[in-house]
Amino acid sequence: MRPVNNQFSLFLLILLLLGTAALSYFSFRSKIGPEQPIAFSHRVHVQEKNISCFMCHEGAVNSARAGVPPLETCMLWAHYEVGTPVEWKKVYDLPDFAYFNHSVHVFRKIDCAQCHGNVRSMDRIERVQEFKMKFCVDCHKEKKATTDCFTCHR
Repeated sequence: MRPVNNQFSLFLLILLLLGTAALSYFSFRSKIGPEQPIAFSHRVHVQEKNISCFMCHEGAVNSARAGVPPLETCMLWAHYEVGTPVEWKKVYDLPDFAYFNHSVHVFRKIDCAQCHGNVRSMDRIERVQEFKMKFCVDCHKEKKATTDCFTCHR
């Protein structure tokens, strides 16, 4: 039996350490969305205070866009009185060639979590789903909704 080559042992050790680091990074990293200009915890407001999504995103009930609530809704008076808009970082965005109407989905009782994930547990919103055509078409087929191209592409 030949003695183990020290360089080969060192190579294996480095490879093992890099593999462990990569595994822990992708498996255990904190899932948290982008930092916003105003710290806001959806977990606190939705889970702990039991506030409905529609209290803040009322546009989802009666229009295509869910929207972001005005500052006075959130009682963020310091920002409201200054009169400068808050530039939120988008977490979800559809391409211009796709049309989505929140109110139609709300009317059909599609739970927000089906597309946006378990917002109740998120401090900062993270994107849990890429809104690719397959995701939408699969959902429409599952719910026996139309898959006519002109429903989403106008």
